[in-house]
Amino acid sequence: MAAIHDYLNGVGGLTYITNKYEISSDEVLRKWIMKYNSHIETKDYDPKPEVYMAKARKTTYEERVEIVNDCLEHELNYKETAVKYGVNYAQVYTWVKKYKANGEEGLSDKRGCKKTETEMTVEEKLRHELKKSEAKRKYLEMENAA
Repeated sequence: MAAIHDYLNGVGGLTYITNKYEISSDEVLRKWIMKYNSHIETKDYDPKPEVYMAKARKTTYEERVEIVNDCLEHELNYKETAVKYGVNYAQVYTWVKKYKANGEEGLSDKRGCKKTETEMTVEEKLRHELKKSEAKRKYLEMENAA
C-alpha cells in the first residue's frame, strides 16, 4: 500500500518505487495501482523466491489432501501454503487444480501404475503389443550387430 500511495502522491516514477520497495517489476506495481483505483483489495507483497524455485519433495496422498484443504481454507494462498508445508508453489497450485477438477481422487499419484490386460481397451492392447514387438526387434538388431 505504501508503494501505491507513494506513486499516486508523486514521490517517484514506477521504476523508482519498484526499486525502493524491492518489487519484482514495474508491471506488478502497475497492476496493483489499477486494482487500487478499481477498489479491488490488494494483498501484501512478500517475495519468497525459494517457494517458486524450491526442489519438489515427495509427499503422501494424505499430505496432499491436507495441503490442498489448508490452501482452500486460506483463500487459495498458494505461496503461504507452500512455505508452511515446505513444498513447491507449482505443486500446491497443481494439486488444488486437480482437486477442483476430480476431488480427492485427483490427488492420487498414478505414475508407474499399469493397467492389467482386462482393464485395457482393444486399441491399448494393440499399442502394447506393438511396443513389445518394437523392443524385441531393436534387441535382436543390437544382438546381430554385436
